[in-house]
Amino acid sequence: MNKQEINDFFKYFDNKKERTIVIVDFGNVEKWKHGLKWRVGIRELAVLVRHFTYGHRFLRRFYYGSDYGQDEKATELTDWSKYILHTADLNGFNVIDKRVKYMHSPDNVYGFKKKCDLDVEMAVDLIRERDNYDTIVLFSGDGDLVAALRYLKEEYKKQIIVMSARGHIGREVIDAKREGIIEEILWADDFEYRLNMDRFKKR
Repeated sequence: MNKQEINDFFKYFDNKKERTIVIVDFGNVEKWKHGLKWRVGIRELAVLVRHFTYGHRFLRRFYYGSDYGQDEKATELTDWSKYILHTADLNGFNVIDKRVKYMHSPDNVYGFKKKCDLDVEMAVDLIRERDNYDTIVLFSGDGDLVAALRYLKEEYKKQIIVMSARGHIGREVIDAKREGIIEEILWADDFEYRLNMDRFKKR
């Protein structure tokens, strides 16, 4: 999208904001920085999300894998996880978190890899809250949610929009767009100017 197309899209979307749920898969979004020339942090996400929804905090949902370190019995979050959760809360997100698992991995330089899958939680929440929204805006290029999105489209006529970064989107998402399950794929790459504009307005 060019600047005019984005402006027109936001104007079209304005009357949908009150009944739109935004799902932010932060683990997926955080990887976008490898393909973008700018970092999509939590504050930047909050600025973009305000263009899609307002009002009820429970419709601005932020999914995050909380890190307690390698000790499975630890009860104290790492400083970085504390920062992420606190910043997401301050920026108006309803935070849904789940403990990260440390898994042995001989191929990894550190000897382990971290894993936290929140797809089930996202799918359940989308279905549970279906009476409270008409439109879904999914900040993730992961194709694992497509089955849930297909169900919500076919059974409840939900409008579905995906925000991702070029090079970070699953084939299942592209196929769902071709099938009409997903109405629109927006590229985060195109929205940097809106972030800069909104920052300027706040000064």
